[in-house]
Amino acid sequence: MLAVWIILAVVVVIGIFFWATYNGLVTLRVRVEEAWSDINVQLKRRLDLIPNLIETVKGYAKHESGVFTAVTRKRIERQRCARNSGC
Repeated sequence: MLAVWIILAVVVVIGIFFWATYNGLVTLRVRVEEAWSDINVQLKRRLDLIPNLIETVKGYAKHESGVFTAVTRKRIERQRCARNSGC
């Protein structure tokens, strides 16, 4: 009778071990899925910001183009004045 209790205890301990291991693996799998989900959310946020960044760069490029055009015109005027001796 003692042998039956010992075998039953060993089976219960092995069962608890497998149950705990399985639950631990499931928990780890859920954590990994959550981590990938967080990464996907961050990537989607970045993707949503790209059009705004492009528009900002376009606006700045337009501004820079205007500034460079104005500077070039002023240089040409200055050079003409210098050649014609006086302005």
